[in-house]
Formats: sequence, structure tokens, C-alpha cells
Amino acid sequence: MTTPALSIPKEANPLRGLSDFGQSVWLDYIRRSLITSGELKRLVVEDGLRGVTSNPAIFEKAIVGSTDYEAVIESKESAALDAKELYEKIAIKDVQDAADILRPVYDESERHDGYVSLEVSPLLAKDTTGTLQEARRLWKTVGRENLMVKVPATPEGIPAIRQLISEGINVNVTLLFSRDVYEHVAKAYIEGLTARAASGGDVSRIASVASFFVSRIDSKIDAQITSQLKTASDPAQRARLGGLLGKVAIANAKLAYHSFNELYSGEAWKALASKGAQPQRLLWASTSTKNPNYRDVIYVEELIGPSTVNTIPPATFNAFREHGRLRASLTEDLENAADTMDALERAGISMKTVTGALLDDRGKARNPRRRLIRFPTPCHRNYRPQWTARLRNGRKTARCGVCGERMPRFGREQMRITGWDGSGSPTTKWRIAQV
Repeated sequence: MTTPALSIPKEANPLRGLSDFGQSVWLDYIRRSLITSGELKRLVVEDGLRGVTSNPAIFEKAIVGSTDYEAVIESKESAALDAKELYEKIAIKDVQDAADILRPVYDESERHDGYVSLEVSPLLAKDTTGTLQEARRLWKTVGRENLMVKVPATPEGIPAIRQLISEGINVNVTLLFSRDVYEHVAKAYIEGLTARAASGGDVSRIASVASFFVSRIDSKIDAQITSQLKTASDPAQRARLGGLLGKVAIANAKLAYHSFNELYSGEAWKALASKGAQPQRLLWASTSTKNPNYRDVIYVEELIGPSTVNTIPPATFNAFREHGRLRASLTEDLENAADTMDALERAGISMKTVTGALLDDRGKARNPRRRLIRFPTPCHRNYRPQWTARLRNGRKTARCGVCGERMPRFGREQMRITGWDGSGSPTTKWRIAQV
């Protein structure tokens, strides 16, 4: 993430202004140089940054797209680790260091903000027991009170969320698209707190967010609407369909926020709040704009409201700093939001089907960690690979001379292959192994 060339006065910085509306700004990004360069601390001081989220895809890009981790990967200590252990060594160290930088925010906000999120393996999304075991292990290994363990809002993930909360482990519930599923998640959180209070535990030290993915909903629905527009001939029908483009995700989020306010105003919640419990805030995730025809900060500007978090990727973060506009937008036009969702159903597009497909799609897309932990293996690190290469579909493919495993593909411009022994061009050691 680059530092903007122009210094913006703090009082004119829209990122800092979000706090005036009760919203916390988090960064959906992490990498070692962000921490070691002092940039993360600067974002906290100058932009009012209140937290950080990570996921396997973010770590994949950080490892593949930089030289930040070469020393760790090539160290003697790492040679004894398998690929999963090496991944966790990298991720946990970054999360620990980021959590330490954000610890003053955690203390000053009385445990409201200052969190860093680390995700359980996406491969455990349908395994309640496996999710619980890994979440407990990560919580213990990271050893930071301001860690949030990310758990997906799958049918198998929701019981794990309830149990982890009852054990006093902070949870970031990820992969939320559906309002119905969100209500199950919120109830699981309340039930977890209730169980902890009943056992004499301190509920005031637990925090959780429910991460609602936003822009991907518009991407999915806009594609369906565009397909219908190709065959629709009736002008009125075309106008109705066109009026839904880019509107559904924000409408869905506003109605989810309405549900949030209802869920956390009942008597059951008031009893927990009297013991110091804090509500599970809605966190807006996937807030970069995918459609170039939409305003680049639309999913920040249109979702500003109290008791919420927006975790923003670097490009959108910088854009909002430069030209974001502030207003209490989240509670505007609630009736219109409901009308939008009704119009979507009348157009023959099922929100339940769309959100179910998105959950499936994101489960597959979050497999970067599967790719990340497959390479390098001890075989490729500890032996002198005798590389062979051949042209396949216009790109070179290499195989390890020891075990025969096919290596990741690389571009034509990289003409020499580097083994872990250092033979070949030294500039391509890790980039050849694009995980």
C-alpha cells in the first residue's frame, strides 16, 4: 500500500471521519513490509485505522508478490517444516506483530477495536470438529487477546462459532451473504455469550464481527440481469431490470443492519449487555468496486452507520481518503431497500439461490491456501532438483527431478529455473514457485 503523495489534514480525512458516524475502519490487507516499514502504525495514527483482516488469498499475494518472506522461506529453521507449517509460521508472525501495533487501539477502545483476524483453513468449512480444533490451536499459538479467529458461516461453522464464543475466543464470522444466515449467526453469538455467562465467565472480554460480503452480490446479480436484458423486449421490463443494476448488495446490507438493530434491542440481549457484553457488529467486507461503471468508493459511502465496521482493501482505502463523502447512509431509504429486494424476486432472481451459489463459489476461491501449502515441500527444498521443462499451452512447465511432481507454471520471460540449491537466476527463486 503506497503512501499518498499529498498529506491530508486529519480534520479533512474522510477515513477518520467515519468514527464520527460510529463506524470503525479496518484494513483488508497484510504483509511483512507493511508492518516493518512503519506504514501500519502510520495508518493507525494518521488515518484512524482500527483493525486488520487477513485471509489465505491475501497471504498468498503477499508471499508471491514480494520478497518479504525470502529470508524466512530459505532459513535453516524452515527446512525442517512441512509446507503447512511454513505457511503458518509466516502468517502467525505477521498477525502477532500487527496485533502488537494495534494493541493501544484495543486498550483505548476497551476491547471494541484493535483486532487482527486470522482464518482457519478453508478446507475445514464443512467440518465442525476440525474448525474447533484449529481455532483453539491458532488462538493459543498466536497468544494475543486482540486476535479474531475467522470462521465461515457454513452450516457446520455456526455450531463452532457458538462454542468458541462460549470459550471466550473472539470470532470473525466470514462468508456471510444471506440475511437469513446472518440471523442464525447472530443468535449463535448470543447463545455462546449466554452459555459463558451461565458458567461464570466474563462476557465483557469477548468480541465478534459478522462479515457481510457486499460487492460480490452485485457482481453475481448484475450478470444475471445483464443476461435477461439481452432477451427482454418490453420497455417496462427492461427499465425494471436496469433499475436493479448495482442496487441489490447495498439494499441487502441495509436490511441486514435493520435485523441487527432488532436483534440487539430485545430483553435477552439487554441482560447480557448489563454484564458488559458488546454486540456482534456487522462488518462490511468485499467493499472494493468490481464494476468500473460504479463509483470506486460506493460500498463505503453507502454503508456508513453506528456499530459497524468496514474492512477496506488498499486501493479503496486510498480512494476514500482522497475523495470519500461522509453521511449517515446506512439507515436511509430502508423502504426502498425492501422494494429493491421484492423487485428482484419478481424479476425471477432468487436471492437464496444467489447467496448459496456465492458461498459455494467463495469456498472454492478461498483455496489459495490449498495451493500455498502444496509448495514448497521438503523434497524440493532439501534435494538438488534436476529440473526438466517443456512447453505446454504457450507456457513452460517444470518437474522436480527427485519426485517428479509438476511445478507451478511461469512466464516465458523467465528463461532460467532456480532450484532450492541456488542454481539458476537468483531473482526467480520464489517467483518460479508461484503457489
